[in-house]
Amino acid sequence: MIELRKDYVLDRWVIISEGRKDRPKEFKKEVAAKQEGVCYFCQGNEKLTPPEIGRVANNGKWKIRWFANKFPFVAIQKSPAIKKNGFYESGEAYGYHEIVVETPEHAKQFWDNTAQEMAAILNVVANRIRELSAKSGIKHVAVFKNHGPDGGTSIVHSHLQVVAYNKIPELVKEEAAKSLQGKRCLYCAIVRQEAKSRRFIAENKSFVAFAPFASRFNYEAWLFPKKHYTSITELSPSAIADLALMLKKLLGKLSSFNPSYNFYFHNTPKGKKLHFHVEITPRIATWGGFEMQTGEIVNSVSPEEAAKFYRG
Repeated sequence: MIELRKDYVLDRWVIISEGRKDRPKEFKKEVAAKQEGVCYFCQGNEKLTPPEIGRVANNGKWKIRWFANKFPFVAIQKSPAIKKNGFYESGEAYGYHEIVVETPEHAKQFWDNTAQEMAAILNVVANRIRELSAKSGIKHVAVFKNHGPDGGTSIVHSHLQVVAYNKIPELVKEEAAKSLQGKRCLYCAIVRQEAKSRRFIAENKSFVAFAPFASRFNYEAWLFPKKHYTSITELSPSAIADLALMLKKLLGKLSSFNPSYNFYFHNTPKGKKLHFHVEITPRIATWGGFEMQTGEIVNSVSPEEAAKFYRG
């Protein structure tokens, strides 16, 4: 298959070219990153991190803890205002950058958690979004997971990052605007249609998972709630448990060949109605000059093949 495909709502194109790679076993990578010296995130080393903001504990020992990032790329400064002067538009990178350490166990990765443990982590994330969204000057809260050397991680010990800052990302603004036609959500219709397509992966009571039609990444997968929720903060405990079950299933499949990956939440910015969802993007292929020049990605694994892989 060699085919041009456009994203459902964004003005973003990809080229699906399956002949550029062999089957999934050819993509297997060994994660080379190793923690050297003391791990700041391990139990017993709590004094090596910034002051703790909160924790989930059991029998006096923490299971999940969160604190400010020691090396943030946003911070509380003088003003959240962004100003324009001719060609130049700038402001302070104003906000909060937090780390959520998912487990006290150094070697345990996110996909090793039980679905119940994942649900507990997701509940912490939802609470951080609620609290940070209410702070002055904050316009958007980004939540993401980096795993492996090609996924941008710098510390092997499994953790999530939460960044609340003074700007709505342009991609999120575009997605929020273009996914609505009047009061109609295009993603609601897309979810129903993909649930019956060859790109369908799995579903449960609350969520549907599928490989997106114009996938940019090898084995990319999206998870959407069946109902139109705008944020993880709106999910009931049972819906969060269903999201955890889906993450467990999909990431468990990825663990079979151990790739670097990211996953991230698409939460609605203030005043918008974007359909909440989670995107999983394995970082297997390296983008080259064509991608850098055109902004259009060549993906060697069709979403139909990716869905087949996840379905098993």
